Amino acid sequence: MRLDPPLDEGILLARYKRFLADVRLPGGEVITVHCPNTGSMKRCVVPGSPCWFSRADNPKRKLPGTLEITTTESGHLAGVNTARPNPLAREAIVNGIIGELGGYTQIRGEVRYGDENSRIDFLLSAPGRPDCYLEVKNVTLEVGDGLITFPDAVTTRGAKHLRELTAMVAAGHRAVLLFCLQHSGAARAGPADDIDPAYGRALREAMAAGVEVLAYGCRLGADEIAIDRRLPFDAG
Repeated sequence: MRLDPPLDEGILLARYKRFLADVRLPGGEVITVHCPNTGSMKRCVVPGSPCWFSRADNPKRKLPGTLEITTTESGHLAGVNTARPNPLAREAIVNGIIGELGGYTQIRGEVRYGDENSRIDFLLSAPGRPDCYLEVKNVTLEVGDGLITFPDAVTTRGAKHLRELTAMVAAGHRAVLLFCLQHSGAARAGPADDIDPAYGRALREAMAAGVEVLAYGCRLGADEIAIDRRLPFDAG
């Protein structure tokens, strides 16, 4: 995904009230930008470190920009805008980067499904093939040795999605959970059992029931963010 205009660089001073972040610009001015991440952003917020943000093109918006990339405790880059993975996934599917999801002729987003009033990120379909229900997650929590885990905070919503995906498999469809690792140090992915053990158990149960799990890494930069490589997933 080409970013036009490219992201602006600044120094991250603080993230607070969950959705706000203060950034110091190269000239010394401090601005407040939107932080589009409901998680803890654990190990992704380092006061005084470089960050990158997109400028708002809507003059009616209260805040002038959106926090996109931060520097982690280990010095890597992390994509913290949780609105990015869905368009990144769509682009990667269309361009054949995610081979496991190739061959579908229609991609629909935000389709209602299931018994718990959910919306699936993508519904992939093609004549003569079972529908594929695809859920996409942004993953940034670094544990060490290239392991990036999900979630970074307790997620009842994530467990709900796993139940819905499992139900789709039982109904004869295909269900896939795609972990989008927006982290420059990513080498493999896994569940964050120390953060949310219930999610880890639910994930393993879903996998045992036929839900497929894919992990893909991204390249991150001021002018481009893109899914570019398959990574191993270790359920533990």
